[in-house]
Amino acid sequence: MPLIAIIGAGPGLGLDIARAFGRKGFDIALVSRTQAKLDALADTLTGEGFSARGFAADVSRPDTITAALGRIKSELGPIDVLEFSPADSGLVPVDVLDVTPENLQPQIDFYIGGALRAIGDVIPDMVAAGTGTILVTTGGGSISPMPFLGNINIAAAGLRNWVLNLHNALAPKGVYVAHLGITALIGGGHPEAEPNVIAKAYTALYEKRQDAELHYFAYDA
Repeated sequence: MPLIAIIGAGPGLGLDIARAFGRKGFDIALVSRTQAKLDALADTLTGEGFSARGFAADVSRPDTITAALGRIKSELGPIDVLEFSPADSGLVPVDVLDVTPENLQPQIDFYIGGALRAIGDVIPDMVAAGTGTILVTTGGGSISPMPFLGNINIAAAGLRNWVLNLHNALAPKGVYVAHLGITALIGGGHPEAEPNVIAKAYTALYEKRQDAELHYFAYDA
């Protein structure tokens, strides 16, 4: 069976991405910081008839990501889809006028540094196989900046730029890479902002394997 690894798995969108791919016949590897929380998510998915396991790792400690991905490949097999969508509530957003090197660098280290390690660890295997999918999620501010997220937007936009470059570079090698920018209060009441609805966009991108980017907008003006 194909395998999806979800970096930044949680009880909201990550869980519904897992379900969406599980319905497509995927085994599921969940990656985030806390093993107990991962085990609870895996138990939920297993109870729903999916095959899921958790592998603890911390995006802010890249070596742990490499170790977790190594365990996933060793114990479950090659990764067919990597989804990258970590978040850290401890990284405080600041207004665009208040951005400094000190409050920007942690955002860059977390989002770009984490992605460089996680994605860099799966690209060689996917290129060798001539197939594979990498889906990278950021907030919609990476596409349409929001002043109150000044430092986060810079890091997210840099990650988006790299993902779009990867899309062009890896397509001829059979590897599909796409960026999803989400402008929505996930689970906040808008019908199109429910996690199970947003998750459908991920499987649609995976199946079509065409677009380099989707700006998913579900927000009442």
